[in-house]
Formats: sequence, structure tokens, C-alpha cells
Amino acid sequence: MIEHSLSLCYHNKLILAPMVRVGTLPMRLLALDYGADIVYCEELIDLKMLQCKRVVNEVLSTVDFVAPDDRVVFRTCKREQSRVVFQMGTSDAERALAVARLVENDVAGIDVNMGCPKEYSTKGGMGAALLSDPDKIEKILSTLVKGTRRPVTCKIRILPSLEDTLSLVKRIERTGIAAVAVHGRKREERPQHPVSCEAIRAIAETLSIPVIANGGSHDHIQEYLDIEDFRQATAASSVMVARAAMWNPSIFLKEGLRPLEEVMQKYIRYAVQYENHYTNTKYCLCQMLREQLESPQGRLLHAAQSSQEICEAFGLGAFYEEMTQELNARRAEFLARTPEAAGEPAEDTSGIIKMAVKFDRRAYSPQITPKMCLLEWCRREKLAQPVYDTVQRPLDRLFCSVVTVAEQKYQSTLWDKSKKLAEQAAAIVCLRSRGLPEGRLGEESPSLHKRKREAPDQDPGGPRAQEPAVPGKLCKKPFVALGSGEESPLEGW
Repeated sequence: MIEHSLSLCYHNKLILAPMVRVGTLPMRLLALDYGADIVYCEELIDLKMLQCKRVVNEVLSTVDFVAPDDRVVFRTCKREQSRVVFQMGTSDAERALAVARLVENDVAGIDVNMGCPKEYSTKGGMGAALLSDPDKIEKILSTLVKGTRRPVTCKIRILPSLEDTLSLVKRIERTGIAAVAVHGRKREERPQHPVSCEAIRAIAETLSIPVIANGGSHDHIQEYLDIEDFRQATAASSVMVARAAMWNPSIFLKEGLRPLEEVMQKYIRYAVQYENHYTNTKYCLCQMLREQLESPQGRLLHAAQSSQEICEAFGLGAFYEEMTQELNARRAEFLARTPEAAGEPAEDTSGIIKMAVKFDRRAYSPQITPKMCLLEWCRREKLAQPVYDTVQRPLDRLFCSVVTVAEQKYQSTLWDKSKKLAEQAAAIVCLRSRGLPEGRLGEESPSLHKRKREAPDQDPGGPRAQEPAVPGKLCKKPFVALGSGEESPLEGW
């Protein structure tokens, strides 16, 4: 990655703002494609990052920071390495420095969030809570400037009085940071409140370091030319765009906004290429569609429960199949070079009945799964319950399961993205090899329906259990009225 480079310049730049849930790798790459000079990742909390392990993903050609539960917290790639700024949420100088040193070889800059007014940030003394503790601000920034090889910045809001704001930014400048981003609203204000161009201008005229103006979406920035108008109105060195870029990342394009359909398809291609979780992809697309969520395409997106279904909703089904095949081929090639990375079960597999199958939830009733069918059959035959032995492959963190029924083992040769999906696939192998119904549409067992009604809490792994409890509901009530006075959880800081 980058070697001892401090060359990131904050003068006269178009910048993608940090946005929770939005500023993941697909959106950052899309913004760069359309002309952004610098892209910020979403705010990532220091404590969470310090639990992560840095992993080079040979299949995706990315660097991943992976949590103990195997969730990718931060993913980056060579394409953005000289232009991505890592924004952290922190309230402690030593933790901040530890995070900076963890990621500094893979990013171009380090930023500290000092403006987010949301409770999830402020309750830990982070975000806008820091604005009331200038001593802590100074300690955090000074520690980072002295201890990391990357340029350090921070993002703030204005204080109740201009005098206090100017006093704070002067103190911030003395820490040696490279630039300061200013959201021209107070801590308690939201997007429906007017942004104070005057306050940003006063800061820009006071400091010698670059000032990055933020907060102009909707009221000031609706197309590319508006970005320069906002910069001149604030006398800032650069402009950071949040909501306007979330709605259509081609806001950075000199030639003007591209059709939304084109932009969304391009975003989806990046999401599939870099295996973005489908719930995050779906969320970002919902923000782009906004008032079109009730259109036929919006309804298809709302109903989608996988990356494949999202692709099919946008006419990219063939692309999904091609990219999936390509990624699987890369995995196979890598495993052939490094057999130790395969993570296959250590036991002798000669006695295992294998098939190349996957569980496609669309082919099954919402109330029935192969695991349920297998468990019901074992009960009727007075056999012991199926036993699932699942392993995870270190290379790509995919899962494979072996199910034992009546002392016979069954396994799918295809690896899956979750433990529960892998177990469903193993159950399918067992059922098909025995010629038993597996719950596919049109072949459901009446006795299974009866048991389902009598004991709904005995579902050993239905489709709902495979979906993340919170992310799976992201688009149930999408935030689409961001310009009508309602508050967005994504930004506004």
C-alpha cells in the first residue's frame, strides 16, 4: 500500500463526505469515477476497529479489517488508496493513535469525527460531544499528528457563538492538522435548518490551513456548478458533499448528472464485484430512488432478499452470474496454489455423500425449509435429530456443513456465505439422496404445516433466521424525505 506519503492535498478539492451506511467501498469508488478527488469512509468507532485483524483478500484484491465475528468492518482497495480518508469516532488519544497506526498503510489520510450529533456517537464522548472539551480535542489531534505518517484532519460543527467557534478552530490549527472540515450548522440543528455560509467564511478567513465547507446539500448544491458557488459563498478551500452525493454520486461530474438508472446499475456492479452485503447495497439504492420507491422497480428492490435478486431487479442478472463465476474461479485458483487455506474438514471424507447444491430461498415456501423437512422426517422415523458440523474457510470466510443422519454423512460441495445457508444445503443433499421432499414450492408436507402451526418456536433455521436482525429491515421504512424537513440518520453533521 502507500509508503510514507504525506502528499494528500486539501486545496480546491471535491470531497465525498463520511456518511454512515453509505460510505462503503462501492459508493467511494463510484464517487471517484464521477470526479470526486477525495472520498471519506463512514465513521468507524475506535473500539470496534481495535478488535479487527487486517486481512489481505486475494480473491477480491482488497484489504479487509475483519472483526472477531468475521464481519468486514472496513474494506479498501488499491484504486482508492491514495485518495481515501479513514474517519474514526473516538474520545481517547491513545486509542485514536492505535487505530491510525492500524490503517495508515492502507489509507491516504486520518480524520476524527467531531461533529456528529447522533446519540450513538455522543454518548461515548465522541462526535459533537468533543466540541465541549477543547482540551481533549487538542490532545487527540496532537497525538495523531505526532504519531502517524498520514495527514490528520477533523470534521466539526459550529458553536453557538462565532467567537467561541473561532477560538476553537485556532486551537485546532495549532495542533498541526492538515485541514478542518466545517459543517455550517450547530450541534442541535438538522438538515432542514439553513447552513451558515457566513460562519464557514469567517473560519476560512481566520485560518491558514485549508477549510472544507460542508452542509450545502439541497439548499445550495443540486448540480455540479452549485458546488463551486457554495465554495465561493463560504470562501472555503474545498467542498465536502454528503446528501446530494448520496442521492446521485454523479453530482461530481462536470458534464452534469447522469440518469439515475445508469448510476444505480454502476453502483450495483461495484457492490457485487466487492461482495458488499446485500442489505447495505439495498439501503443505498433506496436512498437514491427516494420518491421512486413506489415505482415497479422500487417495489422489486424492496422485495429483494439477496444480491442476486437486487441484480435481477435492475436487469443485471447475467452480470451477477458472470461475476459470481469469476469470483469462484479466483477462489479455486487461489486454493489450488495454497491448499492449506482451504479449511476442509480434517476427517476422512470418503464416506460422505456429496452433491453440488445451494439453498435458494425463492424456490421454497416462506414457512418451510429443508432443515425443517429433514427434522420432521427423522422424528417420524424415530431417528436421532440431524447433527450439523460446520466449518469456515479462512480465505474467504465461506461455510461448508456436513449433516449426519442415521450414521450417514451428507455435504454440499458448494461453499456458502453463512452457516445457516450451508446447513440448509447439507440438508438438501440428505433429502435428495433419500428421495424425500425438501419443501420446494409444490411439494410441501401437510404434516409439516401442522407441526409448524402447533410449535412455531421449533423452526431449526428458517429463512428469517438467516437475515441480520437489524440490517434486514433497513428498507422497510426507507429515509426518503431528506429534503422535506425530516432528519436523516446518515448525515446532517
